[in-house]
Amino acid sequence: MSEIRHLPEAPTGRRPLTSGGGIDAHRHDTHQIVYACRGVLSVTTDAGTWVAPANRAIWVPAGTVHEHRAHGDTDLRLVGLTGNPLRLARPAVLAVGPLLRELIIAYTRDPPVPEPERDRLLAVLLDQLRRAPEQPLHLPTARDPRLAAVCAALHRDPADTSTLARLAARAGTSERTLARLCRAELGMSFPQWRTQLRLHHALLLLADGVPVTAVAHRCGWGSASAFIDVFRKAFGYTPGRAFTL
Repeated sequence: MSEIRHLPEAPTGRRPLTSGGGIDAHRHDTHQIVYACRGVLSVTTDAGTWVAPANRAIWVPAGTVHEHRAHGDTDLRLVGLTGNPLRLARPAVLAVGPLLRELIIAYTRDPPVPEPERDRLLAVLLDQLRRAPEQPLHLPTARDPRLAAVCAALHRDPADTSTLARLAARAGTSERTLARLCRAELGMSFPQWRTQLRLHHALLLLADGVPVTAVAHRCGWGSASAFIDVFRKAFGYTPGRAFTL
């Protein structure tokens, strides 16, 4: 994130993105909901990456330097907000049910709906946002160089099945130290972080049209059924339905 653009107001509207496309690092003085009603969207800050398929949205609070990246053909919807209905000062991934999905699509359509109707749409949209449960789809960034080296290696090869002890030895530290660093810097245990990493990579591969069985093996699951089970528990549907919702 070398050059950071500043926008006084977070934009509202629709922005189609091709796979691999995105919006470079920027910040705005108001809050924003970003939602991909088709494809997968990731939002990256210096604290990590948040990833969202079509039944999730990402909350970006005012002042947060962030960039967007599309995975698969993505229909990006942006909702700028002056208030903070979630009372959150950090990015978050939120569940998007059928009603909230349709409200976001209607509110961001082009041309926009007339002002009185738009105000009513926003009021209901905000009400639904307040009820949307937060989802654990954040992949935090490590700062300690030893943990960062381990995380980078697993990013390169999420199918690596090395134990924490073996990974610690490669990084020149102990298993106990690495486990402590995971809790302190990533906010979760090492197995939890590795599962998050694999789900993150799985979503991106699925968005690019990679078959479910191939995704399972490339992301480190022993079988397609094991991958499907973990994916369903995380997202509420199977990988095969990920882009047919």
